[in-house]
Amino acid sequence: MYALNKTGFLTAFLIPGLVIAGFYLGGWWLALPIVFSFVILPLIDARLGTDPSNLSPEEARVAESDFYYLFVLYVWTWFQMAFMCWAFHTVATGGIQTVSQWILFVTGMSLVTGGIGITVAHELGHKKSFTERLYSKILLLMVCYMHFYIEHNQGHHVWVATPNDPATARKNESFYAFWFRSVFGGYRHAWKIENERLRKKGMPVLSHHNRMIHYALLPLLFCAAAFVLYSWLLHRWAWQIPLFFFSQSLLAFTLLELVNYVEHYGIVRKEISPGRYERVNPLHSWNASHVVSNFFLFQLQRHSDHHVYAIKRYQVLNHYDESPQLPYGYPTMILIALVPPLWFALINRRLEAWQARIAA
Repeated sequence: MYALNKTGFLTAFLIPGLVIAGFYLGGWWLALPIVFSFVILPLIDARLGTDPSNLSPEEARVAESDFYYLFVLYVWTWFQMAFMCWAFHTVATGGIQTVSQWILFVTGMSLVTGGIGITVAHELGHKKSFTERLYSKILLLMVCYMHFYIEHNQGHHVWVATPNDPATARKNESFYAFWFRSVFGGYRHAWKIENERLRKKGMPVLSHHNRMIHYALLPLLFCAAAFVLYSWLLHRWAWQIPLFFFSQSLLAFTLLELVNYVEHYGIVRKEISPGRYERVNPLHSWNASHVVSNFFLFQLQRHSDHHVYAIKRYQVLNHYDESPQLPYGYPTMILIALVPPLWFALINRRLEAWQARIAA
């Protein structure tokens, strides 16, 4: 069974390996992680197809208690911290010079910090242990998206597939319109959630108790520390560091928003009374059980089960036949989402056919 193939989840480390290899090979080799992610990986996905099988209850109990799966996520967190330090050193010392090199290097880095790093942060942020939540925040710090920890858990998972959720794409809404609504709406909503939490506890909003103030400042302090350190070491202003850090952050959380767009596009929960909606069930997320891309994304594509059981660990997520099914894995779907007419032509037809089948 694919879900029990432990080595499969190590494939995520190929992407940063390709970034490093591309840099040292030089020139257009910097495009290696991009070509792999959006050309080679979709082709492998298409060749190997999907695996809709689920673990038996006995297998799931064994897999869920196996520390190996959590250990991989811990290793990724420490690896990404070291990888970010390497990237700071690379750009500060002039390793990236031309505009084309900058574009390719920053894009490749965003595939690491956004495509995989935020996926790992998402998985860890749903868990109860202090260490897992801390590692989630560290990963989100590296892409300037720490408010996601609040908004995703206390906002998106409560209001998914309703008009109250900025991260649920409406039918016929382009990704570009969705991006602005989700990014800025999600940030405002995170402040609202945190302010309400503090008021209920009788604490002042503008105080050190406010997590959103911490989450706004920590990425800036992290970047400033790297900037000051390398400016001192190199005896010149290391302007490349903030340029690189904020550029890769922008692309990284844009990748996240592309995934958000794909995961819930057009899905609506029934309103059972004003402001109250039916419970979240497997029908409220698009599902994709493509074998290879699920290894790279730690089963994130089995998103229907994740929304029903948010605390469930990635290695035991189930496939649901009744969920709306994406025709391709996330790498292909996010490319299609960037071309709205193509997206609408492909997905609206599937959405309407699925809705008619469910209604019947």
